This record gives sequence, C-alpha cells and structure tokens, in this order.
Amino acid sequence: MRLPVIYQSPEEALGMIKNGDRVFIHGSAQTPTNILRHLSLMADRLRDVELVFISVLGEIFVNKPGMEDAFRINALFVSEPIRKDVNEGRADYVPIFLSEIPELFKRNVLPLDVAIVQVSPPDKHGYCSMGVSVDVARSAVNTAKKVIAQVNPNVPRTHGDGLVHTQRFSAMIYCEEPLHEASFGGRVGPEEIKIGEHIANMIEDRSTLQMGIGAIPDAVLRCLGNHKDLGVHTEMLSDGIIELFDNDIVTNKYKSIHPNKIVTGFALGSRRLYNYIDDNPAFSFLDIDYVNDPHVIRRNPQVVAINSAIEVDLTGQICSDSIGTYQYSGVGGQMDFLRGAALSPGGKPIIALPSRTNKGVSRIVPFLKQGAGVVATRAHAHYIVTEYGVAYLYGKNLRQRAKALIEIAHPDDFGEGLLRQDLKDLILRKLNKKFYF
Repeated sequence: MRLPVIYQSPEEALGMIKNGDRVFIHGSAQTPTNILRHLSLMADRLRDVELVFISVLGEIFVNKPGMEDAFRINALFVSEPIRKDVNEGRADYVPIFLSEIPELFKRNVLPLDVAIVQVSPPDKHGYCSMGVSVDVARSAVNTAKKVIAQVNPNVPRTHGDGLVHTQRFSAMIYCEEPLHEASFGGRVGPEEIKIGEHIANMIEDRSTLQMGIGAIPDAVLRCLGNHKDLGVHTEMLSDGIIELFDNDIVTNKYKSIHPNKIVTGFALGSRRLYNYIDDNPAFSFLDIDYVNDPHVIRRNPQVVAINSAIEVDLTGQICSDSIGTYQYSGVGGQMDFLRGAALSPGGKPIIALPSRTNKGVSRIVPFLKQGAGVVATRAHAHYIVTEYGVAYLYGKNLRQRAKALIEIAHPDDFGEGLLRQDLKDLILRKLNKKFYF
C-alpha cells in the first residue's frame, strides 16, 4: 500500500544532519538552492559537516566567509561557485574519473551519512524522478544512510535509472523553484565554428557521439546537418541535440547497446531542453558508472568522443582541469570517453581547443605551465583539433608529434625565434634528439 506523502519544513528535515556528517549535494541543473540556503542558516549550530558534490550551479550559500567551521567542502569537480574557495584554500578538490565516483560511495571510501537530492513529485506509484541529473546521484541515494528530497514540480520526469520511491526518503521538502539553466551558444565564435567544421568532416554516418560541455561541442552539433543515423552515448547533453533529433539526424538506429535511445548521465541547458526531455522515452538517463565505463562505451561502433582542453604540449600531454596551479574544473569524464572511443571499432577520441585563449595566450605550448595537471597522457592522445586543422598523433614519435602540433598552432606562436629557443629546450630536456623539419 502506498503511504501518504508528508512534507516537512526545511528546518525539520535538515535537523537530521549532525556534527561530523558527510553530506552529498545533488548538482548541475538539479542543485537544490532552497535547501542549501536553509542549510547555511544552521551554520551556528553545526560543526565539521563535510559537503561532497560534483558541479553545482548558482549561489550555494554554505561557502560564505565565516562558515568554515560548520561546513567543509570536498568537491569531486570544481565548478564556478566554489572555484575561488578551492584556489584560496577554503575548500578541497578530489581528482577522480567521473566513472569512479560512485565507487567512492559504494566502497565506503567516502561513506555518506546524508544525501540531499532534488526530485519531481511522486507519480501514482510513489516514484519520484531525479530529473536531468542522475549521474553520481543514483549511487549517492543508494548508499547514503539518510536521504532528504526537495520535491519540485519543475523537475522533469526522466526515463532510466533516476526513479526513487518515496519510501527511500527520510524527509521530503516541497519547494517550487526554477531549475538552473546554462547557454553555450553565445560563446561560439568563428574559431569554434571552424573547429566544428573540422570535426564534422571527421564524423561518419552511423557514428556514436559523446560531447563534452561548452562552446566547441555546441559548434560541432551545429555542423552536423548533412549527417545521417548518428547515435548518442554521452555523459552530458545540451540544447544542440534537439534539432538533430527532430530532423532525424540522430536516430540511434545503429548503436550496439541501447539502440533507438539517447543515453546520458545528465543534461544541462535551457528550460526548452528540460521540457523536451520530460517524459520522453527517447532519452535514457543512467548511472554514470555505467554510462562512462570504457568497456561499455567501446561496445558501440565508431564512437567519436569530443572533449576540450586548457592546453596541450608538443608531446601530446593534455591539461584540461587547471591553469598552472590554478584549479579550474576537474578530471570529469574526459579520460573515460577518450579510452572508450579509442577501443571502439572505428572510434575517434578527439581533443579540441582554440589555438589561443581570448586574451591571446597560446594553448599549443612547448611545455605545460608549472603545476598543470595532466588529465590525459600523451599515450592517450589521438586527434588534436584547432581552428587551423587536425593533428593525428596516434603511432607518431615525439618528433613527429611536435611537428604535427606546430602545424595546427597559431601561426604567430611558432615563428623562427620561438622555434629555435623553445624547441631546442624541448630537445635537450625531453627528447635528447635532433628535430628535422
């Protein structure tokens, strides 16, 4: 028999959090802003509560100055609301592949006392949906000792692994607030469009796509209008998928696993996207330890993984999460899909980046900045794409890689003077060989 739904006040529900607890916070578009605001008001009575999450959006309140004794942030990915806190030492960051985060909870490496999630209202069977962010939240709900749910009618009901029965919740709070939105289209400039064109020319019909987050993946989607029968198996998706699906460019017919379905872990975009996904059986939101498992990814044919980076050195080392010692984001799922695509029959793991930043700083560099994190090693690098072309590094030696990457760097970055000075250093320090161009 289904029990009646009883909602509590935020103060009553959050009262179950005790000093020293480890608390998971739902993230991305599902970040429960209302609960976080109420939690911050309890800072005077709480001590040493550890908050863990991946990306969060909007104001999170619990990171305000003076709350360090109450709340310790231990982030599994660094997003904008906590970037300053991490880099100034008021919050911590755990480097980890996205596919392995559920294992932290399952193996009690980071055992969870409480999970706070935002869900849809229950259906007639008592099931709520975790909406557009199933990713690591599924495992958090499965393993936490207690689960607090913010029930929000604006949360879409999604198909897949995100359904949770109300009996699993220790407390439920009703709150109607808009989901967080993001737009990447405004960041697409001529460099990104050119990169999108290069990558679109590399994608064959019937390929299975993974798109990372940001302007470049959005630009690629804009350039796929003449393709046929593409599939999607990705950790995240955004608005660009709508037009491709409506125009029968993405059909998912030829995927080996989950044919006829778009598979993802989470979605981030506009309200239009969330409405499009709502109760749409073409979309399957699954646990990230499955979506991002390289052994699962490789089972689809011609997987094209499209991800970005902050900088790439002349040997193919890829830095995607930091600017020198400044922690900008996180490891995320880049390596999961680079490896899965490399193992897929006909797969193409792609790292795409403009040759320079908006401030004119080179992104194809002789050496990574001091303190930079290597997210993908040079052994994992296959295709590097800038607006100037495509460098194919797989099977190439260090000398050949340097030459290929210089050819797609900004023309002003490797003129005669720089070529003589920095490449000479590269020879002496890394290769101990001569370059012949």
